[in-house]
Amino acid sequence: MNYKVLIVDDEAELAEYTARYFNMSGVETAYVLDAKAAEEFLRDNTCSLILLDINLGEESGFDLCQKIRTTMDIPIFFISARLAENDMLLALSIGGDDYITKPYSLGVLLAKVRAELKRYEESRKMKNMNEETGEASNGSGAGNESIITLGTAEVNLRTATVKRGGEEYPLKAMEYKLLVYMLNNRGRVIPKDEFFEKIWGTEFVGDVTLNVHMRHLREKIEEDPGNPEIIKTVWGVGFILA
Repeated sequence: MNYKVLIVDDEAELAEYTARYFNMSGVETAYVLDAKAAEEFLRDNTCSLILLDINLGEESGFDLCQKIRTTMDIPIFFISARLAENDMLLALSIGGDDYITKPYSLGVLLAKVRAELKRYEESRKMKNMNEETGEASNGSGAGNESIITLGTAEVNLRTATVKRGGEEYPLKAMEYKLLVYMLNNRGRVIPKDEFFEKIWGTEFVGDVTLNVHMRHLREKIEEDPGNPEIIKTVWGVGFILA
């Protein structure tokens, strides 16, 4: 079957309640209680977004995320009661798109999920169109070029990859969205709140989430990520693509 959302959480009551709320709101949602059940579910069904808890008994959500990322690039939102910054950084570093702390507001969570589903499905349609036509489509304002040079990096917007120093690096979904938005606004300082609104579709995103994705993007594009020359930080404001 096709679902919009899969919830993976060992708190059965919370998972069931969240799934019921989402389904009542028109977002087809299923839930499972552990990593093994999640893997079995994904073998037999499809979904467009995963809400993933960290504590899943024998196997952690971190391990499951890494497994999923070997075959799928759908959005993954970590949901956890763990508030340590190290947990947030690890979750985002291994492929998480966002980190939401428990207890969460169902209304806010639903809004974040709906915004991400809309962006993901639009991106998937655009990618399919590109594959069929062999042409790049990278959003209004970025022009019709599929290959863009940034310093010593060569960005292929059609395949979502970066070539630098003889190596090729795939761009994750959130990295691609951030880069395209900055290309469309090159030379302008983009405030953090604007990224939250335009990329995540909500103001309920922490600086840590944005900063981690920017760091990963710099590691693929910059010769020296610690001293960036292309994606620069404007302290207290946001970022600029030079």
